Amino acid sequence: MRSWQTLKINRVSARQDETTQEETRAVSRWRLLFSRDFGLIWISQLVSQCGDGISNLALLWFVYSITGSPIKTTIIGLLHTIPPIVLGPFIGVYVDRLPKKLFLIGSNVLRAVLIGVIPCAIQTETFTVDLLYILVLLDAVAIAMFSPALTSSVPLIVPRAQFTAANALIQSTTSLGIIFGPAVSGIGIAFFGSQEVLCLNAVTYFVSALCLWFVRLRTLLPSTGPKKMGGSASHDLIEGLAFIAIKQRVILLLVLTAACYGFGASAMTTLFPVFARTLLGLGPLEVGSLWSTLGVGLLLMSLILVRFTEWNLSDRARIIAAASVASGLAIGLLVWTKDLLLVGLLMIVIGGGMGAFTPIAWGFVQELTPGNLVGRVMSLYSTGVMAAAISGISLFGWVTERLGESTGVTGIGATFLLTASLGGWLSWSIRNRREWADGKRRS
Repeated sequence: MRSWQTLKINRVSARQDETTQEETRAVSRWRLLFSRDFGLIWISQLVSQCGDGISNLALLWFVYSITGSPIKTTIIGLLHTIPPIVLGPFIGVYVDRLPKKLFLIGSNVLRAVLIGVIPCAIQTETFTVDLLYILVLLDAVAIAMFSPALTSSVPLIVPRAQFTAANALIQSTTSLGIIFGPAVSGIGIAFFGSQEVLCLNAVTYFVSALCLWFVRLRTLLPSTGPKKMGGSASHDLIEGLAFIAIKQRVILLLVLTAACYGFGASAMTTLFPVFARTLLGLGPLEVGSLWSTLGVGLLLMSLILVRFTEWNLSDRARIIAAASVASGLAIGLLVWTKDLLLVGLLMIVIGGGMGAFTPIAWGFVQELTPGNLVGRVMSLYSTGVMAAAISGISLFGWVTERLGESTGVTGIGATFLLTASLGGWLSWSIRNRREWADGKRRS
């Protein structure tokens, strides 16, 4: 009897230990927000993402209200993709060479000037669509500098096991920006106008730069730092390409999956004001509020992913596949309803499905790439995604204008289902490689 009771007590104790360990891990994941350096990055991102949410709707609404053309409206999205494609790979080289804070702070200050100060200084009569296109293109250069610097900074302040959690928490700022930014922008456009909204929004980027000024990034260990300094940018770029194409082909498949995702997601976010205005007959206030529900889905998925940060790569790829299926089906259903409540719920599902991709994909790159290559690999990853994005925006902008909004929405939904298939292939590939490596070790 005593031995049976002892066994039972031991089993209960083991379960309690496992529960305690899981609770401890959960607390440590959320504690990232209260660490000095990651907390400052999170606050900086929260402020700047709210600024992005405000400016994005103001930019799109300004162009569409003047031109009435979906194709001319999509040019805003196209301009945002050109600099990462053309300059991204070389930007990654210098992100790996130079202090990352230079890019983090400088890009925010530049964006404040381009999308805030300059529109504020120009007369309303001379603030044309063509001038806005130029400012958006230069703003995209600043964004192209910021993204790889942010991604490669995470491993310098966060433990390896928490990369996905950190990426998810960073994405939560995007979610909050989408929730609050477009709603504030819609109110501002309705009462003041698009140009005035852009003018006031400059403050968000200056505040973001100030937060980043106080972040402390540790230096790379000698074993993970650059093997030599002063080599040509082309040589460093080729090194990054060789790593993806030869040494770590899982990342190559990840880039292919991400390109398919970007093909559909970029078209969805760029054309959503057109879909909402045409299919649902909504004004700027309603469009901003409905767009905010997309952020709710992103936020919920970001919070969920914090729990799965310690899952293996194969299982995390399966999350991408499942979430993409949910987004694809929800996008397809948008064609069949005009009920605002149901559309809002579908947008939450779409946002949740879209929100699974980036934190997991960034975690893949951070975990599989040496520290001295993260900037280059991330820039090459972004180049592939942006090249697909510009194709998706162009194609679906043409489809929407020529064949109608319903056809455009349906096509975008189909690309998410294709992304799900590629995500399943990625999971299968990683699992097979792991089983092959385990078998080789045992033999």
